[in-house]
Amino acid sequence: MMADPAPLPTIVVLASGSGTNLQALIDASRERDFPGEIIAVGCNRPGAFALERAAQANIKTFVVDHKQYGSREEFDGALMAELRRLNPDVIVLAGFMRILTADFVRAFRGRMLNIHPSLLPAYTGLNTHQRVLDAGDKVHGVSIHFVTEELDGGPVIAQAEVAVQSDDDAESLAERVQQQEHVLYPIVVRWFCEGRIQLTADGVQFDGKLLQHPMRLTAS
Repeated sequence: MMADPAPLPTIVVLASGSGTNLQALIDASRERDFPGEIIAVGCNRPGAFALERAAQANIKTFVVDHKQYGSREEFDGALMAELRRLNPDVIVLAGFMRILTADFVRAFRGRMLNIHPSLLPAYTGLNTHQRVLDAGDKVHGVSIHFVTEELDGGPVIAQAEVAVQSDDDAESLAERVQQQEHVLYPIVVRWFCEGRIQLTADGVQFDGKLLQHPMRLTAS
């Protein structure tokens, strides 16, 4: 008599907008060997298309509308209550446009991932593509990192590089960076669900060894 298979690690994705990275994660999760299950998608904007993407994939959704709360702390408290009820193994921020309080981040330390469109630590914050062009950089990219109290400052797990072309504008550069986001994020979430990456006091461990530098994918 065969034992029942162990349950897959559970994933909650938080998004604010159209949800293209969410779609990449949904598509990856449908692969037979994907080691995790997206159990819910949460959003702070009731009309975000990310909710429609989740509904089309028969994934449960929830909304915590930041406009309904008088302070960042109240919003974070409501979002924290939803996440504690779901109790996911990993929380994946996929275009979630909210700055989270330190208390919230500490509550989920080591199991919350974020994606940022730059080669961190360069260009934290917004408008990264135009800032790269203004600086005359030859290489741009995307980073995936553990979330800590510092905005876009958590230990970086992996990055993908994109060469800046002489005729790029912010839109064309953003499009190529986003293509790499859709490749890299499912890979890192897979690593987390497989237990290959952990956040320790010293930084990111990959297969039990401390990463000296982020894993790097190079793209044209």
